Amino acid sequence: MSPGSNEMQTNATAVQKDDSQLRQKRMIAEHFKRLGRSPETGEKNVYTFVPGNLTELLLSFDLVPVLPEINALQSGMRGKSKEYIATAEKLGHSEDVCTYVKCDLGMMKSGNVGPTGEHMPDPNLLLLSYTGCFTFLKWFEILKQEYDCPVAMLHVPYQGDGEVTESARDYVVQQLKTDIIPKLEQISGRAYDEDKLKEHLARSAQAEDDLVWVLESAKNRPSPIDAYFGGIYYLGPIFSSFRGTQDAVEYYKSLRSEVDARLDAGLGPVTPDGQIDDERFRIVVEGPPNWTHFREFWKMFADEGAVVVASTYTKVGGVYDNGFRHDPDRPLETLAEYCMGCYTNLNLPSRVDMLSRYIREYNADGLLINSIKSCNSFSAGQLMILREVEKRTGKPGGFVESDLVDPRYFSAANIKNRLESYFQMIEQKRMGGAA
Repeated sequence: MSPGSNEMQTNATAVQKDDSQLRQKRMIAEHFKRLGRSPETGEKNVYTFVPGNLTELLLSFDLVPVLPEINALQSGMRGKSKEYIATAEKLGHSEDVCTYVKCDLGMMKSGNVGPTGEHMPDPNLLLLSYTGCFTFLKWFEILKQEYDCPVAMLHVPYQGDGEVTESARDYVVQQLKTDIIPKLEQISGRAYDEDKLKEHLARSAQAEDDLVWVLESAKNRPSPIDAYFGGIYYLGPIFSSFRGTQDAVEYYKSLRSEVDARLDAGLGPVTPDGQIDDERFRIVVEGPPNWTHFREFWKMFADEGAVVVASTYTKVGGVYDNGFRHDPDRPLETLAEYCMGCYTNLNLPSRVDMLSRYIREYNADGLLINSIKSCNSFSAGQLMILREVEKRTGKPGGFVESDLVDPRYFSAANIKNRLESYFQMIEQKRMGGAA
């Protein structure tokens, strides 16, 4: 999920962006324009979600993906989420409901104008690929009540034992064959074309190779990227609607070249307020960011010289650095394995293993958790994760709290104080080690 094309700018200070950020901004803006033109062009769309999305399969039927979470986070960055959430709560949705859901519903009830100002088309199909987040089920139940369109559900088994089993993979493949593909054929009026799917999968693998290289560049000191705030921009095309396209291949090729140049020059990451020249802290972050105060949140890190060298949120659309690549030689099997391997479908021990590995491999100073009030999929078990990673790595953990797109739960003073205390604790631990 990515900030994409409509970052809210309330500060008059000029925002600095890499060329890659500007390029992905144009890509995503054009995608929303394409959606806005769909009533005239006749293109059909499918509403689906980021974790476990079947983008390559949709593209093989010439169907356009629409991702409600992307719409919600974009609304948060544009300062619209507060009013959308209020609209949903007036309709009876609880304060404790995921704010992505309430923001999306509020947007729909307020004219369904998307992030770039174009009217969002009604879905031709609601496609739920269930990957560990129970809220997605309820979200689509609500959307089904609002839209008169077919629904398809791909049930993805949870990785309870920390591995993708052959029987679980076959179970997902069978659903693709008997439930999902026939529904896509019906909606699109096209027959399933496996060769076309393979072409998209090959492009995905190529883009994924370059993306992993970019993310792993943060193992260098100084890191040329911020793998949380900056990383969210980098993930925009592959998390939204471009995985499997030539545009994605070209974007990640260009991004890799850009980061490689920064690496050769020994440069730190670019933030909205300038480059970090003094990398004082290397942090691993667990949990989504806050979108309503994204720039302010990032600045709290940058002002302290804190660079996020690895994060779990940038893995919700695929844990590619674990070695997974979409495989065109096994088209349906690889889609099944992708769905089951998304971060939200991993059990807690697997998440602890991943975070501990990040601390070691990226030579990080500690783990920081941003606990999201309305996101149980991420927040459940985070304190256990924090303590276990501390025990395994010997590195200190920190904990802040906010929300996805509800500005009522972003306390700048409280978060800033906690971050400053956390960075002071890291310094004290360093001094103790030196002594």
